Amino acid sequence: MIDGDTMVIEGRKIRLAGIDAPELDHPYGKNAKFAMMALCKGQIVTVHFDGANSHDRSVATCYLPDGRDLSAELVKLGLAIDWSKHSGGKYRPLELAEVRRKLWRCDARQKGRMPPRLPS
Repeated sequence: MIDGDTMVIEGRKIRLAGIDAPELDHPYGKNAKFAMMALCKGQIVTVHFDGANSHDRSVATCYLPDGRDLSAELVKLGLAIDWSKHSGGKYRPLELAEVRRKLWRCDARQKGRMPPRLPS
């Protein structure tokens, strides 16, 4: 895992589709990464690429063996928010109350109030 919405599978960087999780140096960033690690540990993750790329990462919807969508799981945990520009609002109903206040940097980035993440 690189952070809460980026992982590496077989040497390929994958960006989870439709959500925004905090960067590691932002509040809750490490929590998001550790939650992703816990969800994926010992699991085979199925990746459905959507053809898009973001900062040298392939964008994909990723599923656990029981069919759970990793993006949805992180949103339900309050460690990511829906990025409607990319999801069409798919994950917004799963957001916890006040999560956008908690993850204010993600919300600000989506609204163009923070500089975009620099590619690593």
